[in-house]
Amino acid sequence: MKTKITYSWVLALAVMFGFASCQKENGSKTATTTTTTSATIASTGVIAISLASGTTDSVYMVGCFGHHDKKDSVAFSALPTAIGTYLTANYSGYTFKKAYAITDSAKTVINYIVVIKYNNALVGLKFTAAGVFVSTLEQRDGHDLQGPGWHHGGPFDNRDGKHRDTIALTALPSAVSSYFKTTYPTDTLLHASITPDSAYVLVSKNNGLFITVVKATGTLVKRTQIDKHVGTHVAVTAANLPAAITTYLTTTYPGYVFDKAFSHSVSGVIKGYDVEITSNSTKYVVVFDGTGTFVKAFAVH
Repeated sequence: MKTKITYSWVLALAVMFGFASCQKENGSKTATTTTTTSATIASTGVIAISLASGTTDSVYMVGCFGHHDKKDSVAFSALPTAIGTYLTANYSGYTFKKAYAITDSAKTVINYIVVIKYNNALVGLKFTAAGVFVSTLEQRDGHDLQGPGWHHGGPFDNRDGKHRDTIALTALPSAVSSYFKTTYPTDTLLHASITPDSAYVLVSKNNGLFITVVKATGTLVKRTQIDKHVGTHVAVTAANLPAAITTYLTTTYPGYVFDKAFSHSVSGVIKGYDVEITSNSTKYVVVFDGTGTFVKAFAVH
């Protein structure tokens, strides 16, 4: 991404957005993606993060704090222990970038914003003052702080719902396909996609669902069991997910893109849902029970 941010341009943005608030967009959900319109953005602070030291290329984390709140940089050591525990459990191998304490008008800490690097992608996370995870933060390119939050060819182009990262199973590189068939011969492949760093994310079934990430060279990155349920797994469209799931995803992963979902049933009764999404440049699987109540989530790649 080549988004050069000059001092004068950042100053203009600061005047326009106050770097303390912008309006939260009204989200509109389609069968394939959560998009946003250019109408109202409620009080949601913006934080700019450089992509690499010594450069002016940046992305902007939105929804960080309210109009009357303040942000102050804090060291990792000053964060609640629960935050470090959460990051280690959910983003193994991450690199810490920055953290901020968000205080209200009474100078009381109400939230922490933590930015990490995970699989070469920036991830912004909001936590409570006690260190409890609240949500991932939507990211935007500088030119897209207004509008739907993406543009064709930009870093978040997949938000248009066209699923350019989906790969037909027959189109997988031979090294990836050969590795998978040889290593997991009893798995049935259900879905495949490619990440920004050219890794292949494979969803398969074998007495439960698995996510396997493989490099184009046929080298394993990691394999994770999504669920252990023996039963029937059926693909579900975004439009057919329970409303509770859609509400949770919209709230917790603003700007997310729906990738794939499966229900698992026993004797015709749905016991749960496994939903694969992309939030900014990171893929997640979010697990719900049969009523649409959140169970767990983990970063895939």
